[in-house]
Amino acid sequence: MTRRTVVTGVGVVAPGGVNRRAFWELLTAGRTATRRITFFDPTDFRSQIAAECDFDPIKAGLTSQEVYRNDRFTQFALAAADEALAESGLDLDATDRDAVAVSIGSAVGATTRLEDEYVNVSNHGRDWQVDERYASRFLYQALVPSSAATEVACRYRTHGPAAVISTGCTSGLDSIGYGHQLIEDGDADVVIAGAADAPISPISMACFDAIRATSARNDDPEHASRPFDATRDGFVMGEGAAVLILEEVEHARRRGAEIFCEVAGFANRSNAFHMTGLRPDGLEMAEAITDALGQARLDPTAVSYINAHGSGTKQNDRHETAAFKRSLGQHAYDVPVSSIKSMVGHSLGAIGAIELAACVLAIRYGVIPPTANLENRDPECDLDYVPKNAREQRVDVALSVGSGFGGFQSAAVLRRWSA
Repeated sequence: MTRRTVVTGVGVVAPGGVNRRAFWELLTAGRTATRRITFFDPTDFRSQIAAECDFDPIKAGLTSQEVYRNDRFTQFALAAADEALAESGLDLDATDRDAVAVSIGSAVGATTRLEDEYVNVSNHGRDWQVDERYASRFLYQALVPSSAATEVACRYRTHGPAAVISTGCTSGLDSIGYGHQLIEDGDADVVIAGAADAPISPISMACFDAIRATSARNDDPEHASRPFDATRDGFVMGEGAAVLILEEVEHARRRGAEIFCEVAGFANRSNAFHMTGLRPDGLEMAEAITDALGQARLDPTAVSYINAHGSGTKQNDRHETAAFKRSLGQHAYDVPVSSIKSMVGHSLGAIGAIELAACVLAIRYGVIPPTANLENRDPECDLDYVPKNAREQRVDVALSVGSGFGGFQSAAVLRRWSA
């Protein structure tokens, strides 16, 4: 008997909306949360803009000890998991904790904490021989990305599989896809699945400055993230987290849970082509889409919304436009496509989970988020990208895709629930 995966809870920490409700209000209003960086002085950087979260971990329910020992990305993950569990109504005390798994994605882990620690032990980089006396007692937790899964599992005392998935910018999609596979394989009945990243730090900004991947539209931060627009000049860094509660369908039914949608398919590929470059034909992304739809037993014409990777770099937007045409055929011209990175930036490994959260909400509320700032048509990007304004439309099948440095290509299919 096939085990099916459903979503019963959603939690989000995102720029402009540090809970699920505020996040959805931002998206449906078409507002942008991009601004000049406030976490440090960005004056000497090529790209001086980002989408920052106005996040208070204590208000979000974390203890002072959790805040002290954890990097910001883990704090995001804990807050999003809290919200998702609360919304799901899952009583962990009445649940077999051996059957509850944790799957958290992250591209860069504790970047912020590691950079701060290095500044301390090296006397702001002046000393070649570092002084370990100035390092935090919790430096090891910052070094290993697995600390995020550890903290989530310990907070809820879950004993099932626990893992951090780190596949660059597809980490969020892949972590939820892995959670779905745990349920399919019978290794878990419940999975706390999602991703978190907090990369807005000098080292991260310098890395992307070096390859000119980020936008330099510093004089107009609100309109800098422009996926699919002819005038786009790169992505805008973001941060945040999203967590979904995945359940085996009979487990959810027995406890009378509200089911938001079904995870119907997930697939990933590697293009084995270039660390940062993309093949223009979109072949591997198209193959991932076709595989995910095949698992869902859906024809391409069933797709009613595509949440694009839509980073706002010229090669990515053209690459995935080609992938949609290759995998969906003529239907690619009929289905609405949008990129929420236009509003919340690109939070690296976290964004795939945040985008899947947006897909869940699009199915639930019948609203397609827009691609903000899309004003100038690029002839090579000629699909319906839902420019500027949200669109009320029933969504039965949502396709979300991700593309990551290293050649990672992932696709997930969410379907409106029907027994």
